[in-house]
Amino acid sequence: MTTIAFLGLGHMGGPMAANLVKAGHRVIGFDMMPAALEAAAAAGIEVVASGQDAVRSVGSGGVVFTMFPSGRHVIDAYRGTETEPGLLAVAAPGTLFVDSSTIAVDEARAAHALAEAAGHRSLDAPVSGGVVGAENATLAFMVGGGDADFAEALPLLETMGRRIVHCGGAGLGQAAKICNNMILGISQIAVAEAFVLGERLGLTHQALFDVASNASGQSWALTTNCPVPGPVPTSPANRDYQPGFAGTLMSKDLGLAEQAIDLTGVDAKLGLMAHEIYKEFAAGAGAGQDFSGIINTVRAQSTPAPDQLSSSMVREGAA
Repeated sequence: MTTIAFLGLGHMGGPMAANLVKAGHRVIGFDMMPAALEAAAAAGIEVVASGQDAVRSVGSGGVVFTMFPSGRHVIDAYRGTETEPGLLAVAAPGTLFVDSSTIAVDEARAAHALAEAAGHRSLDAPVSGGVVGAENATLAFMVGGGDADFAEALPLLETMGRRIVHCGGAGLGQAAKICNNMILGISQIAVAEAFVLGERLGLTHQALFDVASNASGQSWALTTNCPVPGPVPTSPANRDYQPGFAGTLMSKDLGLAEQAIDLTGVDAKLGLMAHEIYKEFAAGAGAGQDFSGIINTVRAQSTPAPDQLSSSMVREGAA
């Protein structure tokens, strides 16, 4: 049994921490939201009054997981303030910090440097798989950090996930995450556009799915997160686009990708365009929808209307 502090018990962190409890570990948790604390306590997590209290309770040989909204939250929590000590300051010497937030690569490397300077060890270990993956312990972890630290954390990560990949040194877990999600964001838009085009041309959703899911158009965005109801019963489209992975989160991740694109000078036109599309989506209806709901934006912004297209096709056929 390992004693674990888990900070950030929201839609992702809460189920992840609960799976650690189910595996027999002692988990001491904190979150800013009372509802998250209540749910955590019901799942067997020992709830305390602050993140510092959770870290202090871990003691020597424990592990600290963080799952925060942004890199700023991670850095601020590690450093603390003039009136409140940071997590690094109250941790036992040599504590292993594992950050599963999705943050910028340079922020992840800064967090590693802060932990090392304070006499601790750290990994960046962002996840993929959404709330369903967190609940079912089927997440994918992309991990950056030292070999020995990865080996120590691996049994805990395997409790929460199905696929764990050591991507290299500090920050490279985050690098893999933003590259993966740039592929995903672009793919989801492409799948949405193809289905709307198929609708206009008279294809049924099922016919297009049956072809593309078994041909070169196959992708996760199609076969798992299909943006139309019917072909994949478990996709968010069958639940009025209630999020697995919200449009706001995709916009955030593509924003991190854009930062990396600017830093490296890569000519990533589709990645930048996908960020613009999802940024607009997240500012409107997509704020509370799964990112596959982008198909509704494609429909709304498409012209001509179906009846005009049908008339045009009839005229061309007659000619």
